[in-house]
Amino acid sequence: MKSINHQKQIDWMITIVPFSSISFLCLLFFLIPNQSNEILSMVRFILGDTFGVYYLAIGLLFFLLSIYIALSRYGDIVLGNPQEQPKYSFFAWGTMMFTCGLAADILFYSFSEWILYALDPHILEMGSVQDWAGVYSLFHWSFIPWSFYLVLAVSFGFMLHVRHRSRQRFSEACRPILGKRTNGIIGRLIDLLAVFALVAGTATTFSVATPLMATIIQFVFSIQLDRTSINLMILLLTCFVYTYSLLHGIKGISNLANLCFYMFLTLLAYVLLFGGETRYIFETGFSTFGRMVQNFIGLSTYTDSLRITHFPQNWTIYYWAYWMVWCVAAPFFIGSISRGRTIRQTILGGYMFGVGSTLISFIVLGNYSMGLQFTGTIDFLGEYSQNLDIYRTLIDILQTLPFGSLTMLWVFFTMVAFYATSFDSIALCAACYSYKKLSMGELPHKSMQFMWCILLILLPMALLFSQSSMSNLQSVSIIAAFPIGIVMLLIVISFFKDADIYMKQNIR
Repeated sequence: MKSINHQKQIDWMITIVPFSSISFLCLLFFLIPNQSNEILSMVRFILGDTFGVYYLAIGLLFFLLSIYIALSRYGDIVLGNPQEQPKYSFFAWGTMMFTCGLAADILFYSFSEWILYALDPHILEMGSVQDWAGVYSLFHWSFIPWSFYLVLAVSFGFMLHVRHRSRQRFSEACRPILGKRTNGIIGRLIDLLAVFALVAGTATTFSVATPLMATIIQFVFSIQLDRTSINLMILLLTCFVYTYSLLHGIKGISNLANLCFYMFLTLLAYVLLFGGETRYIFETGFSTFGRMVQNFIGLSTYTDSLRITHFPQNWTIYYWAYWMVWCVAAPFFIGSISRGRTIRQTILGGYMFGVGSTLISFIVLGNYSMGLQFTGTIDFLGEYSQNLDIYRTLIDILQTLPFGSLTMLWVFFTMVAFYATSFDSIALCAACYSYKKLSMGELPHKSMQFMWCILLILLPMALLFSQSSMSNLQSVSIIAAFPIGIVMLLIVISFFKDADIYMKQNIR
């Protein structure tokens, strides 16, 4: 691919305004962390509690739209020339899609999510922890979240490969509806919102999972440094890895994605075969998946209107918002690498590879520790309820595996690989936002890619130093996702309008 380097094509507003604003936010989190966290909590309550149905409705709508698009006449559209073949094999395409869409938090949550749910009173309302904690883990990470990615991926892929538009932005995907207003203040506002949402999503991801990596290093090497200092070093290491990968282009991203996926599969196989809970993992995974499918609509529409437990406000709404802010970059990347595939192949293949790999991760890693808990081997829930340190509890889970310290290091390096493969693709998409136009085959200049690699790491550092709680980290995504949901709906409407015109012109 060619690299574009002329500064005249740089959109300085989209570049400078987010940079300045994010730098200002970081300064606030460093200087007045308590007040900043209080404001986050207040805004999160207004959006997540008062307008929670908004997030839930968008989630269910996108899932239904993904099925409709895949099975309808739209599914026959090739993302490219009608006779074009896919550039990447199914495996290479799938690994890049999976690793760009899920960062290291998939490992953190795969091991820990059932524990976080187990103490929630809503789980006891539903039945038992054994029956329902694993169901919500599968629900929150499967069909609805991936439908966000896949519906937008085919919309962006259609825009890039069929309509050959040169502005790789959220606003450009809305052009069939907005028309000339795409080039005006409305388009600028959409793109600024998209960039802010992108930074919010990456900040939440880094801030949630990085402390586990720091705890692993503290435990394995008996390092006496505080967790915040180790977090900082890990963030810098991860930034170096994904920057190095990105500056080597799509080939570097693909190679790192393959390496990450093999490391991920090795970890799953090791836990499954040598953890001693193989039968429990298979049987519980089978039953929880069935229970999730059976109750899918009920889970998707549960609002807790009397606010008895606030479970959907604390978890389901947060997760939908979390995935929505990641939609600013991940679907662009998926759409760009899907050239030559039909829309049907992209959606169904995405569900097969993305959802399939995600479910396997939660079934294997989550049910391993659940098996130890409910067979009476180790009381992880009792430990967590006493110290409320989920990272320390995860260390105790990893210690139960054969060669526990080596396993922890493998988890650590797999998480670094996940971070790197996610953020090199995200930084590439963010750098594209800084250009007014990018012709087919052109890439942002390496200096612009480098700038975004650094920018994406600043807010996570600020959140870690401000000692933000899990609730406040969730707030960042919920706040950023509110306006992005409206833009996502505009993009889908624009896709249908543009695709109808295309089919009338080209399909007899």
